[in-house]
Amino acid sequence: MQIKILGPGCARCNQLEKTTREVVKELGIQAIIEEVKDINKILEYPILTTPGLVLDEELVCSGRVPNKAEVTRFIINAQDKEEKAEK
Repeated sequence: MQIKILGPGCARCNQLEKTTREVVKELGIQAIIEEVKDINKILEYPILTTPGLVLDEELVCSGRVPNKAEVTRFIINAQDKEEKAEK
């Protein structure tokens, strides 16, 4: 799974990254987590405010810091989509 944290590196972006890393570790999944700080790259996604959470190139949350349960749900849903696509 490819995960991107969109944002300039503010406190909210850092919190989202920390939460996301915790969830990935707890779920025991393989994921590449990338911070995207370049505004031009951020604007390639349909995002109006940061931070943004992108899972396998799909923006799943933006403009707020989702709690740990939400991040877990986002990741599990993305995994389910990936598994269905492979079938």
